[in-house]
Amino acid sequence: MRRAALLWLVIFAAYAATVGLPASGGRDLSEPEAQTLLVAESIVSDGDLDLRDEYGARSWRGFYRGELVPRAGPRNGRLLDPIGIAFPLLIAPAYAVGGRIGVELFLAALAAIAFVLAAALARRIVPEPWATGAALVAALSPPALVASTTIAPDAVAGTVLAGAGVLALRVRERPRLLLAFWCAVLVAALPWLGAKFAAPAAIVALAAARWLRRRHRGLAGFVALEVVIFSVVLYVTVNDRLYGGPFPAALLSDPGVTGTTGVGAHLARAPRLLGLWIDRDVGLLRWAPFAALSFVALWLLVRSRRERLAIALSGQVDVEVTAAFYVLVCGATVAFAVFLAPTIAGAWFPGHELVCVFAFGAALAGWGLRRVPRTGRVLAALTIAASVWLLVAARLDGGAGLAPPAGPLPWGGVEHVLPRLR
Repeated sequence: MRRAALLWLVIFAAYAATVGLPASGGRDLSEPEAQTLLVAESIVSDGDLDLRDEYGARSWRGFYRGELVPRAGPRNGRLLDPIGIAFPLLIAPAYAVGGRIGVELFLAALAAIAFVLAAALARRIVPEPWATGAALVAALSPPALVASTTIAPDAVAGTVLAGAGVLALRVRERPRLLLAFWCAVLVAALPWLGAKFAAPAAIVALAAARWLRRRHRGLAGFVALEVVIFSVVLYVTVNDRLYGGPFPAALLSDPGVTGTTGVGAHLARAPRLLGLWIDRDVGLLRWAPFAALSFVALWLLVRSRRERLAIALSGQVDVEVTAAFYVLVCGATVAFAVFLAPTIAGAWFPGHELVCVFAFGAALAGWGLRRVPRTGRVLAALTIAASVWLLVAARLDGGAGLAPPAGPLPWGGVEHVLPRLR
């Protein structure tokens, strides 16, 4: 417990240092962040989600210097934002107490918990110090630093998903009713934060259900299933009443939530599979080279299963099952980002679409770090150097921004050798 508290404190201190970093030259917030805060303002001041008064009074002027226009038209006499209701309700108390700064500090505290849980996830497949070391480096990477205080649900979803993953693995060891219940509660909460988080949530739910079934824990499985089904039915009902469809994005006009129509158009986004990692502007490896160790872990998993190491090593089967679970959770999120996300390059920092699985990626990176420690230390040093470079540039350069990145950014032009794959 002491180690976890210290890890959280170190990470939170780093995240608190990002409060107030500019989204773009002269503006502390991006437009999507400002629109989300406007919903929180409506909840605090009016007690509802209707933004007609806020747009009429230009209530965003207290925290945003630009102009805002509604992202969707009125419905049933109300002007709603397609962000949904859960995230604005979550940040509303912090906004009421501390305004924008209060919200960012609150989100930073929640985001730091994700990497404390990442260390716990990593200890399932590697011993210390690799587990905590990988979690710490991942937490201090540029995408994680920026995401921690970005006013968006992704970092919060990452914490919830990591918690659900930890509980699911405990269910595998000890299939108790209480563990299954709380795992189901966390899984059920994820779609409320954003429909895109349903993809990794489904993997956690299916894994927990499989482990409960194999251990003949019918009652625990039934209770967990009831929690998830109830939440899904309530989610669809509330959204249909408020937004006219199963998701808040039903308010958006064509081409809709994914940004295109037709199976062919979605499949044509396949190059994003590489772009998420090596695109010169938005690729995760361009900003966090340490993430490459997750692919080392994937190779270790494939080799272990191919060579059937679990037969020779008694504990290897647990490592294989756990690592495969992490890979599937990450894979579901990557698949959504590649084929269903409207874009992977927008008014946010690179890696935005993968933030919710950073904890699982960090756990896998811990396995890779143990396998190639020297290379891992070099990648860790490059990642931390990029973070320091980014923070200093954002504070000192008046034209710098983070959503999307602009100004004197890593690596001084060397990144231009990378392709553009979006």
